[in-house]
Amino acid sequence: MQHFDTIVIGIGGMGSAALWQSARRGQSVLGIERFDIGHSMGSSHGLNRIIRLAYFEHPKYVPLLRRAYELWRETEALAGEQLLYITGGIDGGPADGRIVTGALAACVEHDLPHEVLTAAEINRRFPGYRLPDGHAGVYQPDGGFVASERAILAHVSLAVAAGAQLHARETVLGIEPGNGRVVVVTDRGRYEAGRVIVSAGAWIADLVPGLAGTAVPERQVLGWFLPRRPELFTPAVFPVSNVATDLGHVYQFPSWGIPGFKIGLYNHFRERGHADHLSREPTPADEEALRRVIRACFPEADGPILRLAACLFTNTPDEHFVVDTLPGHPEVVVASPCSGHGFKFASVMGEVLADLATTGTSRHDLSLFTYDRFTAPAA
Repeated sequence: MQHFDTIVIGIGGMGSAALWQSARRGQSVLGIERFDIGHSMGSSHGLNRIIRLAYFEHPKYVPLLRRAYELWRETEALAGEQLLYITGGIDGGPADGRIVTGALAACVEHDLPHEVLTAAEINRRFPGYRLPDGHAGVYQPDGGFVASERAILAHVSLAVAAGAQLHARETVLGIEPGNGRVVVVTDRGRYEAGRVIVSAGAWIADLVPGLAGTAVPERQVLGWFLPRRPELFTPAVFPVSNVATDLGHVYQFPSWGIPGFKIGLYNHFRERGHADHLSREPTPADEEALRRVIRACFPEADGPILRLAACLFTNTPDEHFVVDTLPGHPEVVVASPCSGHGFKFASVMGEVLADLATTGTSRHDLSLFTYDRFTAPAA
């Protein structure tokens, strides 16, 4: 049985960053991925993911995001390629709704540069948008996107160059903690380590049974549409955004990589179940759900479909992450689920997870992300 300081299970966004951050500290580290390195079965494919500082979900995320930006820039420099693209970002919806008020609260608490714009002001400044009367948005100039697929490969390449071992197409069947060590059992063998980081995304409850019913996979679909006026949807003139509409909460990107406007709908059809049983095959109904929002709020993007892709969210009841050591077993570090908004944090979470695996603590405030918050008795 091979022995390591740390084993990372799941080499997606969080796992690839944890692998790199562990290896750069001189740890003997093994990464295990059940699919290919850079695959389309999980939560990180589809070219890119939004990054934003005006975090309506909770102001406590902002310090983590500031560090995430720093580490994305560091990763870019080490990898020799651009991964972070700044377009500005809009968090929009009804003026008194959760997204606008939450984003504004984060900006005020953390002194972030921002503007509060009416729907008419957004539509004039960014004519790819057609938000309805009564809506508003918080514009924050640091928003943008991370090239998610390239970022995973960059982290993996840096980790391997630093000495990490990597096994793909190997399925973890179980983890056996005890006596300050942990044994990882796969369909190919057994490995022992002082610590294990479980970053298995939508499969995490298979390995951490205490998360069953708490970490719930959900099918999502992303779409790329060829705009009728492509010049309105370039990264130079079209900010990324989260917008609450009458048709649901949607998120948007400018054309990049694929020459099409990209859009996703949170809780697409509320299709939930085990990750192995959720379909990755998009349907005409998926396209129509996205196109309805385009027609209402981004009509100049209502052109031919270029691509559809299904991915998975893994949701908690409060939609905050789980990043913690396993109660009673500090040798097991749990990373995820991320409820559909985690990738932007991958760079800093790699650092956090390596900290938890080596020292058991982090300098970052992780109080939102405790493992036992769903089971602990109310105070």
